[in-house]
Formats: sequence, C-alpha cells, structure tokens
Amino acid sequence: MNRQEIEEALSNCELFCDLAAEDIRQLATLCEVKPFRAGEPVFRQGDLGQHLYIVLDGHVLLQRSVDLGHQKGHVAIGLLGSGRVFGCWSTLLDQPHNLMASAVCQKPTRVLVMNGKDLRRMMVDKRELGFDLLEKLCVILRDRIRSAYGAMEKI
Repeated sequence: MNRQEIEEALSNCELFCDLAAEDIRQLATLCEVKPFRAGEPVFRQGDLGQHLYIVLDGHVLLQRSVDLGHQKGHVAIGLLGSGRVFGCWSTLLDQPHNLMASAVCQKPTRVLVMNGKDLRRMMVDKRELGFDLLEKLCVILRDRIRSAYGAMEKI
C-alpha cells in the first residue's frame, strides 16, 4: 500500500475524516499496514495497549471475556469494518493501560497501525488538531460504551 492510499484511508476513517490534507499527510507517516488472517487476534484483552488501529478492509470483532461465576463467555461489543478505529485510547493520555477487550479478525483483514504516543505528540504540537480529534474520540467512545452496556444487558 503506498502513501497516497494510506492518506485516502485516513481521510475515510471515522476519527480522521474532515482533517486538513496536511494533517492527513503527517498522520500517514505514523502508519504501517498490517495483515491478519481470519481468526487471528489484533490484540487480546489484558494486553498492554500502545497502538491505535484503523480497519482498511475485512472485519474485526471487539469482544470482552466475562466471568460472572455461574456464567462465562464472550460479549460482542461490535463488528468493525472499513474506516472504523479501535485500540488503546489511553496512549493519547500518555498513560499505560491494559486493554479491556479483544479484537479478533473475522476474515482476512488489513489494518493501519499507529503508535498512540506518536499521535499524542502530534496532537500536543498542534493543539487545534488535538482538540478536534478528542471531540471525535469522545463520540466514538460514547458509542462504544453504549454497545458494551447493551451487549452485557443480554447476558
């Protein structure tokens, strides 16, 4: 995947859409493409989170393992397709964090991988960009939390 294709993918991503072309170009320098096979985890619940991920193609299931004593299993939080973002948001706050869910590819999938600390550095250097991204991030996290609560209510 060339740089122009990465920039296009970022422009179509729920977190980075509507950004200026120059910001997209800078963000593209932080990304690498990583392929996954069907059934392969991008990360597992409990792993140390350091990256943000953007689905290029394929599908990623976010799921949380639950143990209610009498009942154990996995709760599906959401199925993410092209342009959806997931990963460790705490890197944006410059704090270590263990991931609260697993992300498993449902079919062959390619994702853009971005180091959260690198993104944070860019957001701090460009405060207006940082504020815009945090606003979008809040909306995404609100929706993700709603999905998680909805899924747990079905247990």
